[in-house]
Order: sequence, then C-alpha cells, then structure tokens
Amino acid sequence: MKHLLKLQDLTAEEITQILNLADQLKFEKKNKIEHHLLKGKTLGMIFQKSSTRTRVSFEVGMYDLGGSALFLSSNDLQIGRGEPVEDTARVMSGYLDGIMIRTYSQKEVEVLAEMGSIPIINGLTDYCHPCQVLADLMTIREHKRTIEGNKLCYIGDGNNMANSLIVGGIKMGMKVSIACPENYKPDADIMKWAAENGDFVCTPDVFEAAKDADVLYTDVWASMGQEGEAAIRRAAFKGYQINDEVMAVAKSDAMVMHCLPAHREEEITAKVFEEHADEIFNEAENRLHAQKAVLVKLMAD
Repeated sequence: MKHLLKLQDLTAEEITQILNLADQLKFEKKNKIEHHLLKGKTLGMIFQKSSTRTRVSFEVGMYDLGGSALFLSSNDLQIGRGEPVEDTARVMSGYLDGIMIRTYSQKEVEVLAEMGSIPIINGLTDYCHPCQVLADLMTIREHKRTIEGNKLCYIGDGNNMANSLIVGGIKMGMKVSIACPENYKPDADIMKWAAENGDFVCTPDVFEAAKDADVLYTDVWASMGQEGEAAIRRAAFKGYQINDEVMAVAKSDAMVMHCLPAHREEEITAKVFEEHADEIFNEAENRLHAQKAVLVKLMAD
C-alpha cells in the first residue's frame, strides 16, 4: 500500500489491517496512551473543497501521531493559478512526507501519486471518498461485531459516497443495495464490478432496497458544487428519505449512518437522526481513528 487513492486499490486484507490499527489507536487515545508514530513527519493538506471533518480530523490525527499538518487552500498554492499538478507533486515531494488532497477530479489525485514520490491520500473527490468509508466500516464493525454478512442499504444520490460504499461493502463481504432515482445512479463501472463480485442491487424502489437491511445510510441530495441544482434535486429525490416507514422494513436493530452534514427533513427525518445520533457521531469520530491508521500505514518508517 503506497497511497490511498480509491478503495478499489485495496484488498480486503489491507482494509482489515487498517481497521484493526484504527481500533488500537482509538483505544490508546481514549486511554491517553501516547503513540507518536509519525514524530517529525509533515503532512500537506490541499483543500480545493472546504471541509469541517476532513481538516480537523487530519490535523488532530497528525498531532496525536507526533507530526504536523499544513493547511493549504487552493488560494495559497500556485495550483490555484494554473501550475500543473505534475509540477506541484514534484515540488511538494521535496518538502513533505505525505499529501492529503480534497478536490474535484479523481484524475488530479492519480496524477499527484504518479508524479510525486511521497504517499498521497484522497480526502475526497467527485468520484470517491475512501477515508469516509473506512470510518464507516470501522463503525459498522463496532456496532455489529462483524462486517461480513450484513446488508448495507444506501438511499439517495449515486455520488462519491455511494461509489465508495459499494466497493468497501462488497470487498468486506456485505450485501449492498442502492436506492436512487433512475438519472442519479452510481458509477456504471463500479456497479458492473459489484454485480460480478458480490451481492448487489440498484433499484429506484426505496422499500425494496431497505428490506431487511442491517445498516441504512444516506447523504445530502446536493453535494458541494451542486448548490445550483438544489431545487431540481429536491424534486428528483422526493421520497428518498430515511424515515419511520423505511426503518419499519429494515431489521429491528438496524443502525443508521450519515457522512454529514445532514439536512434534516430532506434525506433523513430529524426523528430518525436523533434516535441514531450516537451511531452517526461515533461514525464522525471514527474519521479521526481510521485516518490515523492510514497515515501510519503510509508514512511510518
């Protein structure tokens, strides 16, 4: 494992190793056991898309691990003024021990990895969100004791979250169902891979997808950069909501997850959100622990 660009690049064994290390690091942090595994290391954090959880969790994670993190917005870098990403990769490789980038284009992340000589971590692209799904898998395992054999149902936009949940869920032995409108399906190649490699279904029927689910998951209807489509999307996704009726067809002990931020009464009702707030905010906290595990795997000597 040289980079974390997308979950397709990882084996189930590598994912499990990350989750096991994340559990250990979470235990040590809770018990105030120092783990300066990246002492003297520096992570550059390039943000072309802003974020609450990504910035704070990576900064705190590097501090916990004894290293430091540099926040670099596109306004701070020549990349924001047209410098080729290939040049940025080679320059940064001489200064830093690793780069986390949160941006629009998956290609940009792949080029950074190809042209640089240090580990690259995908903090989010329009194509996928591997860090979030590692935290999600960690949370599912904490609450359900195991990942394999559980049914994961995602309801909403077939976006980067849906793409990564499909890959992560199938690789770890979950049944995965996606409920989305016909014009908002996940990536076609990912769905083809999922159908060939696991128990997968994509349907416009929310209740069909949610039936007997162990885990229900949703995301906002309009992601960052899609604000201009908000009204169109509200109409398209009407009914694609986790509510009491959907919970009733899932398993009685189903957990609910959301990558946040949440728009209550759109993709999820306030009632269901608050009933499952412990799961959702544990999921958010686990971003820190899962990402620390990734940092150690990639950047430790």
